[in-house]
Amino acid sequence: MKRVSIKDVAKAAGVSASTVSYVLNSTPTETISKETKQRVMDAVSRLGYVPNLNARSLSSRRSSLIGVLIPQTEPGKELMFSNPFYGELLSSIEYTARQHGYHLLLSGTKEDQDYLSIAQNRGVDGVIIVGTYPGENLNALKTLGVPVVLVDSYVKDDAFHTIGIEDKEGARMATRYLIEKGHRRIAFVSGSIRENGVNIKRYQGYCDAMREAGLPVDEQAVYSGTVDYEYGIAAAREFLARGRKQTAAFVTADVISMGLVKGLQQNHVRIPEDVSIVSFDDVYLSQMAHPALTTIRQDIGEKGRQAVQLVLNASKAKEHHHTECILPLRLVERESVCERRDDP
Repeated sequence: MKRVSIKDVAKAAGVSASTVSYVLNSTPTETISKETKQRVMDAVSRLGYVPNLNARSLSSRRSSLIGVLIPQTEPGKELMFSNPFYGELLSSIEYTARQHGYHLLLSGTKEDQDYLSIAQNRGVDGVIIVGTYPGENLNALKTLGVPVVLVDSYVKDDAFHTIGIEDKEGARMATRYLIEKGHRRIAFVSGSIRENGVNIKRYQGYCDAMREAGLPVDEQAVYSGTVDYEYGIAAAREFLARGRKQTAAFVTADVISMGLVKGLQQNHVRIPEDVSIVSFDDVYLSQMAHPALTTIRQDIGEKGRQAVQLVLNASKAKEHHHTECILPLRLVERESVCERRDDP
C-alpha cells in the first residue's frame, strides 16, 4: 500500500500542506479556525495518515529516541530478561519515556563493543547505560553531544549523570540483620566480583558488618558466579559440597536467591530453619518465592523514572551540570530468615 502523505491529507481537506503541518504540530504562531482544524483531523482519520517520524526528526534534529544500552558483562549470558530486575527497570524507563513523547532504542552490547557507534547510528537524543565499568568505550560517548546517564555504575566522571544506590550500605544492612538474628557463620553469594562494580561494593559491605561484629570473613563462605537463577542452583550444590558450614547467606540478587532456595530445598535443606537468606533488590517475584524472600528493597521503578528524567532535564539545559541521584534502601522482612540463638 502507498503511504498516505501530508499532501494527500491537504488535498482531502481542501487546504495547503503547510496548514496540515501547522494543525498536526499545534504551531502556536499560526491562527487556524476550528472548522479548518476539524477538516484536517477528519481527513487524517479517514485516510489513516501516520506522521513520518524519520522526516520529522531530520527537520527538527531530534529523533525522540532514548537509547538504553545494557553491556553484557558476563560473557555468554543472555542478560536482559533472565533477571527480573531488568524487566522491571526497563518497564519503568519505557513508560516514563512514552509519557514524555519519547520511544526507546534498546540494545544489549558485548563488553568490547563500541557504545558510540551504536548511539550515533540511531541518532538518539540521550543515552541510558545500565551497569557499566570504566573504559575507552564509555569515554568515547563524551563526543556524542547528548546527555548520558549511568545507572548502577561506579564510574567517577562528571561528564556523565549518574543514578544508583548505596550498595555497600545495603549489604552491611543485610548482613547486620542476620547477625542480629543470632547467625555467626554467614555465606556471601554473588555474581562476578569485579573492581568498580556493584558486587564488590556489596562484598565490602558484607565484610564490614562481619568485622564490626568481631566475626571472621571466611573465603570458603564466598560464592561468586553469574547473576541468574541457574547459578543459584549451582551455588546450592557447591554449598553442600563444601560441607554446609554456614547457617545463613547474604545473596546479592533476588534471582540468585530464588535459585539458591530451590537448589537447597531439592536437597532437603529447609529455608529458613536450616539456612536463613537475606537477598537484595526486592523484585516483584521475591514475594512469590517459597518462602517469600527477606530482602533489601531498592525502588527499581523509581530508578527507571529518574534515569529518564535526568535525560530530559539535561537535554533542556543550556550548560552541562553533573547530576548524581542516590535512592534510599530499606529492609523488607518476609519468611526466609529465622532466629538462631544457639549458633556458636
